[in-house]
Formats: sequence, C-alpha cells, structure tokens
Amino acid sequence: MPPVTEQDVLSALKSCYDPEIPVNIVDLGLIYTVTFAPVPADTPEQARQDVTVDMTLTSPGCPEHVNISAQVKSRLEQLPGIRNAAVNVVWTPPWTPERLSPDAKKQLGID
Repeated sequence: MPPVTEQDVLSALKSCYDPEIPVNIVDLGLIYTVTFAPVPADTPEQARQDVTVDMTLTSPGCPEHVNISAQVKSRLEQLPGIRNAAVNVVWTPPWTPERLSPDAKKQLGID
C-alpha cells in the first residue's frame, strides 16, 4: 500500500464542513498544514503513518470548533494507512476571505 499523501488528506477533508457555511473546509482555506510521521516498525502493516493537521476556523469564537476538529480527526483515521490523526486548531495567521478557493467563492456568490 503506498503512503498517504497530502493530496489524499485534502481530498478526504473535502467531505468535512463547517455547519454554518455550505462549503467544505478545504475550499474555505481552513487547512494550513499537513504533516506525516512514520509509525514504529512493529505497528501492523496497514497503519503506516500518523498525520497531523494544523487548521483554523473562520472566527476564534466559532462554537463548532470541537465538532469540526472531531470530524477532521475521524475522517483522517478512516484513510487506509493512517494509524492516528491529530488536529491542531491554530489562530495564526488568522483566517480571511482571501483564503477561499475559486470554487468556494463561486458557491458563496463572491466575485
């Protein structure tokens, strides 16, 4: 089984949403970094990597931060080859609408 890539992670996270905004968290620009770490050699073959995602939210007072983080962790741990996922919610740099993808802008009616 080939290792999971950053693109695999981002594709998987396109199924995660902020419940207040009808755009996935990747297109919202909430994902800042994805890092991988190999797991110990004695780990079963099907679990080759741990993954950590640094992400932000649209506002520091977002009431859904716990639910969104749990959704991201759960989705990543469903990927074949991932043993554990960690999610760090960070506030620097702060999210701005400039982080929206062209698809997100289209969905939200922003030119």
